[in-house]
Amino acid sequence: MDDAPGPLRRDEAAAMWRAYAATRPAGGPPEDEPPVERFGDSRSLADELIALVLAGTKRATAGLVADFAHDGEPLPRVGGHWIACDGDGRPRAVLRSTELRVGRLDSVDDAFARDEGEADRTRAGWLAGHLRYFTRTLAVRGEAWDDDLEVLFERFEVVFPEEAANQEAADQEATGQEATGQEGADQEGAD
Repeated sequence: MDDAPGPLRRDEAAAMWRAYAATRPAGGPPEDEPPVERFGDSRSLADELIALVLAGTKRATAGLVADFAHDGEPLPRVGGHWIACDGDGRPRAVLRSTELRVGRLDSVDDAFARDEGEADRTRAGWLAGHLRYFTRTLAVRGEAWDDDLEVLFERFEVVFPEEAANQEAADQEATGQEATGQEGADQEGAD
C-alpha cells in the first residue's frame, strides 16, 4: 500500500482559515493566508501526529532550517499561524506559533521532548526518532545528516477548531499541568 501523503487541499484550508478569521475580533488574525503544511513525510505519520495535536498531546514540533530553505519557505515567526493537514491533505487545525528557537539537534531538552508528545516523550527517544527522520528525509534529496545542521524548535497552540483548542486545556487539567499552550511532540521525527 502506498503511504505517500495526499496533496494538500488548499481550497479547504482557505475555507478553514476564513472560518477561523470570522471568530476573531475586528481586524482578525495578522496573515491573509497562512502556510498550509502537514507533519511527517508519510500519510500514516501525518495522521498519527495530527491526531496527537487534536488530542491535546502534541504542542511542539521540530524541523530542519535547511528544509525551509530547500522549499523556498520563510521560517515561522512567533504569533504566526499555519494550517495543519492530515495524511490525505485535509485541513484539521489552525495552529499559532508561540515559541521558536534554532539550535543543534542535541540541544533539545526534556521539556521540549515531552511537549512534542510522541513515543515515550523522553529526550533520548526524541533524539533517536528525529535523527532517523531527518537522516531519512535528507537522503531522499541526496543529502547526508550532519550534527551541525540547524533545527528549528517550535512550540504552538491550537486556535481552531474550538473543540481542539479546548482539548489542550482539558488534557493539561487531566494531567495536573498548567494550561500554557506549550504541550506536544514529534516521534519518528516528523515536522
